[in-house]
Amino acid sequence: MLQIAAVLKSNGTEGEVLIGLKDLSAGEINTKEPVFISHDGLPVPYFIEKITPRGTGKALVRLTGVTTLDESEELCGRPVMARASDYPDLGEEESLEDLLGWTVLDQKGIKVGEVCAIEDIPGNPCIEVRTKKGQYLLPLNEELILSVNPDSGVLQMKVPDGLAIY
Repeated sequence: MLQIAAVLKSNGTEGEVLIGLKDLSAGEINTKEPVFISHDGLPVPYFIEKITPRGTGKALVRLTGVTTLDESEELCGRPVMARASDYPDLGEEESLEDLLGWTVLDQKGIKVGEVCAIEDIPGNPCIEVRTKKGQYLLPLNEELILSVNPDSGVLQMKVPDGLAIY
């Protein structure tokens, strides 16, 4: 499986979602094959009924079976995966977008939220974390990163004192 996008947020009340694309454009997504979004650790297949490009690197998507705001909200922050064989031209090159959908833990192991966007500011890359209290930027500074677990999609960080975001 290969991550091709991440669900950024819901859009409207009829189940559409905005996705952030990784290493491809909306026109390159194979709508004849399913994409997979994890539910309870298991990949669940969805077919893309409609895809509309939204600026650079984003697209508005209608997924089969997702018809309500609640259903689309449940998908927010999750990676969108596809079979690697459906996208042979995509490399395995690592990028900051690989962190989309990851869970962020604080220094005590308490869940802060999920990575919903990347702000690649030159010299100061940041992740945007969706928490119960809103969305916040955290710098991806080596001194703040405690551990990275690509298998479970967990990033543990020192959350700066005074930044009560969760």
